[in-house]
This record gives sequence, C-alpha cells and structure tokens, in this order.
Amino acid sequence: MVAGEFLPEQHVLPDSTLDGIVTEANTDDDSGYKELSNGSVHIILDPKVLEQELPPPDEKEAMLPGEHNNDALETRLYWRRFAVLAVFSLYSLVNAFQWIQYSIITNIFMEYYEVSSIMIDGLSVVYMVAYVPLIFPATWLLDKKGLRMTALLGAGLNALGAWVKCASVGPNLFWVTMTAQIICSVAQVFILGLPSRIASVWFGPKEVSTACATAVLGNQLGVAIGFLLPPVLVPNTPDDKDLMGHNISIMFYGTAGVSTLLFLLTIFVIRDRPQLPPSKAQAVLSTGPAEDYSYKRSIINLFRSKPFILLLISYGIMTGSFYSVSTLLNQMIITYYPGEELNTGRIGLTLVVAGMFGSILCGVWLDRTKTYKLTTLIVYVLSFIGMVVFTFTLNTGYLLVIFFTAGALGFFMTGYLPIGFEFGVEITYPESEGTSSGLLNAFAQVFGIIFTLIQGKLTTDYGPLSGNIFLCAWILLGIVLTALIKSDLKRNDVNVGNTNKGQAVPTELPSDKASSDVKLDSSSLPHETSI
Repeated sequence: MVAGEFLPEQHVLPDSTLDGIVTEANTDDDSGYKELSNGSVHIILDPKVLEQELPPPDEKEAMLPGEHNNDALETRLYWRRFAVLAVFSLYSLVNAFQWIQYSIITNIFMEYYEVSSIMIDGLSVVYMVAYVPLIFPATWLLDKKGLRMTALLGAGLNALGAWVKCASVGPNLFWVTMTAQIICSVAQVFILGLPSRIASVWFGPKEVSTACATAVLGNQLGVAIGFLLPPVLVPNTPDDKDLMGHNISIMFYGTAGVSTLLFLLTIFVIRDRPQLPPSKAQAVLSTGPAEDYSYKRSIINLFRSKPFILLLISYGIMTGSFYSVSTLLNQMIITYYPGEELNTGRIGLTLVVAGMFGSILCGVWLDRTKTYKLTTLIVYVLSFIGMVVFTFTLNTGYLLVIFFTAGALGFFMTGYLPIGFEFGVEITYPESEGTSSGLLNAFAQVFGIIFTLIQGKLTTDYGPLSGNIFLCAWILLGIVLTALIKSDLKRNDVNVGNTNKGQAVPTELPSDKASSDVKLDSSSLPHETSI
C-alpha cells in the first residue's frame, strides 16, 4: 500500500512527473507541507488534508485475513455430515478388524502357517511400522488434495488388502497374508488421521468433540469385533488343517465383501467439505488464500510448540500401551488360562466396548465443558490405576475378575484416544487437523512398536507380570508430562469470538511486495492513519 492510497483524492504537486513519481518541490517552511521519503521516492502530503479528509480507520484494514467480521460469518450444518461420519466409521472399523484378527487367535495361526509367535505378532506390528514413514506424505495429501481423495485411498486399499488375504489361505502362504496385511497397514495411514478433520469441517462447535469421538469409536468397534469374531469363526482344530483353512477363508471372504461395499459407499457419500462451513473457526480459516498454505511450515510450527511436543509424547505412551496390550492379550490370558481362546476374545471385546462408552462420554463432556487438559489428566490417571489393577489381578484364577478389570482399563485407556485428538487440535489451531492428528498417531505407532516388542519379550521370558509393570512405569511418566501441558484453547477462542487469543491466519501470509518500495513514517502522520 502506498501513501497516496490513504487519501480520497491524490494531492500531487505541480512538479510531479507523468508516471506518478513526485519530485521535490520548492516550498518554504510556512507552507505547512511535510516531506516523507524512503530514499528513492518523495511524496509531499498536507497534514491538514489528512486530518480533514481521511475517514476514521476501518478495523477491517488493521485485521489479518479472516479475522474481521467474525460475528457475520455465515455457517450452516448439513444432514450429510452424519452420512460422512457413518461411512468413515464403518470402513475404519473394517481396517481395525483386519489389524487384530490375527493376534487374538495367535496360537491358531501359528499352527496353521507353522510359524513362531513373533511372526504372528509381526502381522500386528506391521500396522505400526508402516504408519511412521508414510504419515508425512499422507497428511500432505490430505492438506493438498482434500478429505475425499484421502478417504478413497483408505477405503480402496483396505478392500484390496482384504481380497489379497483371500488368496493367502494355505499353510505355505504366510508371506502372501503378510503382503495383504502390509496393504491394509498402508490403508490405515489414510484413515487414522481423519476423525478430527471430519469433525472440524463437517460438525458445529457444540458437537465437534462428540463427532470426533464417534469417528474414533468406529475404529475401536472394529478392534472389539476383531476380538469377538475370529475365535468364533476360526475355532482351534489342530487335527484338521483343512477345516481350519476353510474357516479362515470364510473370515477373509466376508471381510473382503464388506470392504468392497464400503469403498463404493465412500465414492458416493464422502466430500471434501460442505458448501458453507459449520463453525466460525472453519469459516475464518476458509478465508485464507490456499496458495499461501505451506505444509513444511505447518510441520515446523507444530514442532516448535512445547505443549504439542508434550502431548505427542504423552499420547504416544498411552496409545502405544493400548496397542501393546491389545496385541499381546492372547498370550497374557493363555499363560494363566490355557484353552480359553474364546474367553480371551470376549475379554478383549469387553476392554474395547467399555472404551467406546468412555470415548462417547468424554466427547460429550468436552463439548459441554471445554475442559480439555483437566479431562485429559484425569483420564490418564485413571488409566494408570486401571493398568495397575489389571496387572496384579491377572493371575487370580478368576476370569470374571479379568473381565471386570479389563473393562475398567479399556473404559479409560481407549476413551483417551479422541480426547488426545481434540486437545491437539485446540492447542495447535489454525494448523491442519490432519497434520496434528497424523503426528499424534505417528508417535503412537512408534511407542506401540517399542512397547509391543519389549513387553512381548518380557512376557515370553519372565511372564505377563513383568511386561505389564513395564507399561505401568511408562504410563506414570505420561501423567507427569500431561500435567506440564499448557492449555491454550485457540480454536474455542475463535468460536466464542475471543480472537485476541486465537488468531486464525494462514500458515504463511503473502508478503506485501507492492508496499516494499514505499515506507511510511507513522510518527509523521496523525494517530488515526498510522499503520
């Protein structure tokens, strides 16, 4: 912006040239004119004219893009949001089912494929290993190509992996089933980071946390069904491998059919975003020019945020512990209760279903109270207590006790997952929800790999007690880190109109090159016209 744009009419002295460059004029001290210069361009303005003709400053001119007229931003909620949420939750469910379907009947797949328990554990760990290197291209794709493209990749790869598994039914085809599981693990990269994005771009501020919890719930429900169905569909028949293979094929073909149907629904239902945004926070973000977004800058901003770094580590510890417990549950239960594969699946189901209720209750609570840090800390502490109780009651000899303690552990441990997502979005706004959620999941996968390998080794060599105590120590550290997080609810500040705290600006603002050649000295202008 040049100085002349502050005036309704441009007051140029007679000595000005045709191209608009103003030369120095002969004025005496009494002329009342003052000279502004940046060394190459000279503009002479009459301060009396400025005082008389300049209108009062418009607040919009002093605001950053998207900040002005916050109360007049048009928002709307669409019924389609429920269909988007339902379809996503269902194909996320199937992906989670494919993750856990091997681990819950580890001994049966060991017998069928004639491999060690480490190899079967690898079918679960590969989900975590694949996520870490692929999370950055996946979140970049989400930010550049949108929700629809990411959802299609997730649902499509999920269906492809399910069909490849159908070709892996045979005692000597373990590496085919491993290949299929790798494909499903890649699909997971395009799934786990979407709950907070779907909630933010489709749901209003009073339902966003509940929507995120519901999207996460779909994944948890898949784990629950993965605990329940495989022991029922594939009973242990060590003396009849043909029957075992037939039962495995039924499970694989059923999964492939459902995955394909959900892929087709994804094509017709899921869109990038509604025509009008659902909240002021989204409306403000949508006013920023897309070409000014920098994915690299967004990543740098996130890693410069100390509260987010603390959340990354604490979220990784809690979620990694859940992954480890889920993967090794069969081995832990069978150690003390041989032949109880079916009840092991039911205990896993109890753990996850209780967590689903915890997720929904925490989501509703957050929507009503916005007490993100307090809720996160309380749930973390209760998860630690639940883990300690589960650890020291595992060998009591009473399965009913295990059902109860596993349910309590699951209620808080899996109920924590959507809380971490939403807390991360709040403290990192206006950065992309997909990027923050993706990084949280990446750290969860890293900790999940480490915890599963170490706890698995401790369980094999020293028993389940040692492995569980190892997790308890880490969860205790997570409590300390959570307590250190500074709670700054930036997204909520924008939604309630407190934009002084939550500045909704693009990751990078375009430089105003047009004004770089002309500088105004604000001290030489009246107060109303200073920049």
